[in-house]
Amino acid sequence: MGCRFEIRALSAALFLAVTPGLAAAEGAQCRDDLAILRTGNQPVSFTVEIADSSAERAQGLMGRREMDEGAGMLFIYDRAREVAFWMHDTPLPLDMVFIDPTGEVVKVAANTTPNDDTPIPSGAPVRYVLEINAGMAARYGIEPGAQLAHPSVDPAQAAFPCE
Repeated sequence: MGCRFEIRALSAALFLAVTPGLAAAEGAQCRDDLAILRTGNQPVSFTVEIADSSAERAQGLMGRREMDEGAGMLFIYDRAREVAFWMHDTPLPLDMVFIDPTGEVVKVAANTTPNDDTPIPSGAPVRYVLEINAGMAARYGIEPGAQLAHPSVDPAQAAFPCE
C-alpha cells in the first residue's frame, strides 16, 4: 500500500515538474533580462536585451546577422503609443510582437523582411515590442491574447503579473 502511494506521489510530482505553465499559471518569476510570454497556460521565456532609451530603440537590432534562438530585444516605452518599426539595416529576419500596457499581445508581425524600409505599424497603442528570431512566434503559439510578464509591466494592471 505504501509503495503505491509513493509511486503515485512520484508520478504526480514528475507530471508537475515537466508540464510547462502549471506552476506559472498565476504569476511568473521575473527578471529584467527575461521576457516571459504565456500562451494559454504555456509559458515561454526569452533572454532579452532592453531598449528603453531613444538611442537604444533607434539602434535596435540593426547590423545583427544572428541571434541565439532563446534571445530577443524588448523595446520599452514610457507610455503607450502607436509605433511603427522597420527593418532598415537589419539583415536578421524577425518576428515583432506588439504588446499593450497590461502585457497583452495585440499584434504579431511574423517573418519580417530583412533590410526592408517598409513601416510595420503596431495597429494599436503599445508600451512594449519584443523582437525575436523569425518563426519563434509561430513555433510557440505567440499570437494576440498572449501575455507578457516582465518587471516593467505595472503589477496593478498586469495580465500576467510577476510574483
